Amino acid sequence: MTRLLTASALLLAIGSGPAGAADSTSAAADTAAKPATPAPAAASAAPAAAAAPAGEVAVLQTTMGPIVIKFHDKDTPKTVANFKKLVRDKFYDGTCFHRVITGFMIQGGDPNSKNAYPNSDGMGGPGYTVPAEIKLPHLRGSVATARQGDQVNPTKASSGSQFFICVAPLPSLDRGGYTVFAEVISGMDAVDKIVALANDPTTPKGAAGPNPGKKALVSKVTLEPLSKYEKASTK
Repeated sequence: MTRLLTASALLLAIGSGPAGAADSTSAAADTAAKPATPAPAAASAAPAAAAAPAGEVAVLQTTMGPIVIKFHDKDTPKTVANFKKLVRDKFYDGTCFHRVITGFMIQGGDPNSKNAYPNSDGMGGPGYTVPAEIKLPHLRGSVATARQGDQVNPTKASSGSQFFICVAPLPSLDRGGYTVFAEVISGMDAVDKIVALANDPTTPKGAAGPNPGKKALVSKVTLEPLSKYEKASTK
């Protein structure tokens, strides 16, 4: 899976954390290390994507309410162009947030999460990676790409589709290095409801962390004008 590197062990944790699988990423929690999960085989670079209009946001329609993310186009142009292309292709429609960790993040974007077999969640993607554009810090509401660990991914290339949303500031991930390409400007209440599913006794617990499945469904993702949401705030 694509997982996040844990602060203490620098393990692939996005099947358990944002960095991990061939197209997923493992991330490190601020306090305790998260269990590592297998990462998918490395893939080739992402195909060139046509430049999308500026001034757009992505709106994720989830079971817990809409989440609106604003892109950091100037700092992460390749990552943003790829994400927008996947949205236009309806790649994310029907996926789930397959990994949720209290005080850490929620991870999604894996096409494998569309099926009924959770054991493969965190290991899927479009079949390519995206060059790293590591510049911005991991704050509450930051949206970043998952990736494989440094051992097999020394350039820190991003997963082609998997991403995570931070529910708290995560300076440990700043040290590990992930591409932060957007921020939530509306809908952090929905993010908080999704991460709370980690404590739901009915949520299955896997090696990579709690996987709420369809309880954290992303039914549809669309691109909309930033002007509709520019006064929104994550606070």
